[in-house]
Amino acid sequence: MLSHVLAATDRVMPAVERRPRLALVLLCLVLWLPGFFSIPPSDRDEARFAQATRQMLESGDHVRIRYQDEERNKKPVGIHWLQATTVRAAEVLHLGWRGDIWPYRVPSLLGALLAVLATFHWGRTLVGRRAAWLGAAMLGSTLVLMVEAHIAKTDAALLASVAAAMGLFGTCYLRPSAFTAKDAAAFWLILGVSILLKGPIGPMVALLAGVTLAIADKGSPHGAPVGDHWWKALRPAWGVPLMLAVALPWLVAIGIATEGRFFSQAVGGDMLGKVGAGEEKHWGPPGFYVLTFAIAAFPSAWVVLAALPSAWRDRLNPPTRFLLAWIVPSWLLFEAVQTKLPHYVLPMFPALMLLGASWAMDPLRRMPPAWLRWAGLAALVGVSGGLALLALALPWRLVVSLLWGGPVALLGAVALVWLVLKLRARGAWAGAVLAGCVLAAPVYLGVMEGVLPGVRAIWVSERLAATLRRAAPGLDPAQFGVTSYAEPSMVFAIGTATHLLRTGEDAAQFLAAQPGRVVAVGDRAEAAFQREATRLGLTAREIGMVTGLNYTRGRFLTLQLYRVAEASPR
Repeated sequence: MLSHVLAATDRVMPAVERRPRLALVLLCLVLWLPGFFSIPPSDRDEARFAQATRQMLESGDHVRIRYQDEERNKKPVGIHWLQATTVRAAEVLHLGWRGDIWPYRVPSLLGALLAVLATFHWGRTLVGRRAAWLGAAMLGSTLVLMVEAHIAKTDAALLASVAAAMGLFGTCYLRPSAFTAKDAAAFWLILGVSILLKGPIGPMVALLAGVTLAIADKGSPHGAPVGDHWWKALRPAWGVPLMLAVALPWLVAIGIATEGRFFSQAVGGDMLGKVGAGEEKHWGPPGFYVLTFAIAAFPSAWVVLAALPSAWRDRLNPPTRFLLAWIVPSWLLFEAVQTKLPHYVLPMFPALMLLGASWAMDPLRRMPPAWLRWAGLAALVGVSGGLALLALALPWRLVVSLLWGGPVALLGAVALVWLVLKLRARGAWAGAVLAGCVLAAPVYLGVMEGVLPGVRAIWVSERLAATLRRAAPGLDPAQFGVTSYAEPSMVFAIGTATHLLRTGEDAAQFLAAQPGRVVAVGDRAEAAFQREATRLGLTAREIGMVTGLNYTRGRFLTLQLYRVAEASPR
């Protein structure tokens, strides 16, 4: 069977080399489309971003970012503009409407795809055509990018801007004399776009890489390996103003519109809070990203780990030096920051995948220490098994049944591990890497399409909205209030004007204040609601119930829907 696999690979590779970009696009769509349309809005970041964009469309205000009545002064506006564009396009083409989540996800899908294509396009200069293609395929198959392609927020689009900007930077570093003013303008314009997407992250990665290269080249015993005029070739004298000019109009507008609150809250609250305080309970110790890399970079983490010792020994080689300068300083900075999430180091993944692919395709590769090889393979087996176990156990725990995605994910995981180990044992390292990328598809299909959409217990907001539509068809969201459950996905599913009530007493008073209103009361607020309703002389009629798991808080809850009982005719 293994010989047939190798023969099939030999037949496929010429087609890949003739149409490398098409092959990458098709691979990425197979990996990412499962679950893209069927998974409901997730809490909390995705639903908050999508709801803020929806309010931008509803209000026509494309400067300020709001979530219900609150200013959302955390991230720049770029992703909201992109989402608003795709939502409008979906509505014009009658493909969807602003209450669907998938149009808001399109910029993330396209951003992830552009990042993969940029890795291949500029990676050819750094590691060669075939290694660049394999590195791009590795990036597209990583678990973290697959997840980000499904989520309507900034990180996949940011990755596209970083991959393109750093690709241009790499060509400038290696061939400064051939780096034109047009190339420099593209570099600075892309960094300007990255500022509109996620503030200083994009320029920070480029700046840290540049400083590292300047220091390393100066301290090299052989001198600067490619000349010392790459900095001049970037043309920072007019490039930096060009970068700022991209973001400055909106920065001025938002500063005026919020009277400076955006900057005090985005910088002083959001950014500095993450640096020093482990904001939003996402604290992690130094080394967090090293420990979670095997999960985030599945199924290719094993080969990247195997390649790192050789890359460090080869650091005087200009392409390798550039890739290490891209990775190391930014990675260390993110490790030092108190707030940690696996996707924060995603901007360094293109460089890591290129290093791994280059090593896998090198016939003169040097083997890493045995413990590192075994650690990488153990991680591959562990993550494959973990995803399969998740696909089997999650529906059994929450639905008390087996969904079709469980067996599919299990078979895919077994096939992935078996084929990677077999090919690796035969010395077909590049084939093993490619097999992992391709066989991640059934694993992702099983989890993202066959399991998550079917585990209805975790999609409380979607079920609450459906129950409300059945029980009170045509109800204005302003006439609906909810207590004990305030997730952003619920606001997105029901409507911007939904009232978030603090206590059971508030729910009873809201219901009594105006005829026709409906409230959803959580089990923890039920007793207080009934006491206050009795005190008010309110006869509340139950019209529906939703029970499920609020996964952001890790607890089950029950929401009872009430309406004032109509007086019976005499």
